[in-house]
Amino acid sequence: MVTIRNKEQLVENGETTLDRKARRLALASLERAVQSVDPKRIMCSRLSLKNSVLRVDKHSFDLKKIKHVYVVGGGKASGSMAEGLEAILGQQISCGLVNVPQGSRNKTKIVKLHAASHPIPDEKGVEGARAMLDIAEQAGKDDLVVCLISGGGSSLMPLPRNHVSISDKKSLTDALLKSGANINEINTVRKHISDFKGGWLAKKAFPATILNLILSDVVGDPLDFIASGPTVPDSTTFSDAVKVLNRYGLWNETPASIRQVLTDGEKGKIPETPKANDKAFKNVYNVVVGNNRSASTAACEYLKSAGVNALLLTASLEGEARTVGTVLASIANEIAVFCNPVPKPAGVVIGGETTVVVTGTGLGGRNQEIPLGAALRLRHIDGIVLASLSTDGVDGPTNAAGAIVDGKTLVKAQKIEQSPEEYLENNDSYHFFSRLNDLIFTGPTGTNVNDVSVIIAV
Repeated sequence: MVTIRNKEQLVENGETTLDRKARRLALASLERAVQSVDPKRIMCSRLSLKNSVLRVDKHSFDLKKIKHVYVVGGGKASGSMAEGLEAILGQQISCGLVNVPQGSRNKTKIVKLHAASHPIPDEKGVEGARAMLDIAEQAGKDDLVVCLISGGGSSLMPLPRNHVSISDKKSLTDALLKSGANINEINTVRKHISDFKGGWLAKKAFPATILNLILSDVVGDPLDFIASGPTVPDSTTFSDAVKVLNRYGLWNETPASIRQVLTDGEKGKIPETPKANDKAFKNVYNVVVGNNRSASTAACEYLKSAGVNALLLTASLEGEARTVGTVLASIANEIAVFCNPVPKPAGVVIGGETTVVVTGTGLGGRNQEIPLGAALRLRHIDGIVLASLSTDGVDGPTNAAGAIVDGKTLVKAQKIEQSPEEYLENNDSYHFFSRLNDLIFTGPTGTNVNDVSVIIAV
């Protein structure tokens, strides 16, 4: 069970009894959010096998009529999802392979777990994606292909199109991640330089039946953007991908091989990604088994059980992280002073995914920039806390999952002569909170449904 490893130390960092109480509530609710979207537990609760009939939601598959069950997929949660699927289907699975992050500790007996790089793709990811296509292409009309898709799948399942090299894809991925582009925009580009994503996996698996089990890391759960939709009709075009690169001033620095593919695609020289009218999607069934809303709801329910007046404000948060931090601080101050929009003791849960435009040379992530932005605006009031956490346990290129602040954070920083404004300007939230011992550590959680932030006022 995932826990915050340094929870007690973070609680004790509160200077007053109310601060410590608020910190404990915030951290416990974040733990509950992550625990609620444990992939293996979700798989075992959402899927069932009885009398050779596999059921998930309204869909059922009679395995007596199916020759082979193949398993493919990728993402930060795919290893745990594979464990859960094996617990249900066991020897009914013929074979399979999923790409998982390096260092994954999951163990399976039938489905091979193939380690690859995230968030920057590598050759291992390409190797695994090719192996998955081989499995898909051997599937026939009497076979079932179960796809295990979760956040991180875009990076973990790379298969560059035409003459695009993996090094070219790496450089573009890095530039997009630093540009402030959101995940939908990033995946619009990824789909159009891939032979795997954007519906191509379904195209290769046709005429087999596909059951796509999805743990969503995209706000609103748009199926064609989660892991760049390898088994879903693509709603975007080559022109959309070009517009994204121009929007963020990246076109001229984009590798020539990628510009060539996108330009050829616009001119119709190479095929568009498969669209909704393609027969390849006739026997594709998509099921979102978990998402940010389920995690945010779990955090909210925990707070209610602890006697807190809890409100789920949104599970669709987007925007620039530091600006979001300012807004959340304003909400926290409103609750602390005026007991609005909920009376104290109050808890407000906010789920979604923000972005960071990287202009500095520091280290951090969106769940560290949100609290840092908030710290600049939080009033010096006892019992007011804001904490933010990435549900995968890895916030940006750091070993922290997020950070926590209270009404005294700014004063503490001033005492050790560190300027939060300077750290924020340098995108160096990690070292700001490291000096205050207010980073949240969980380690990789094996799941991924965006981020959850919590405001507590007691």
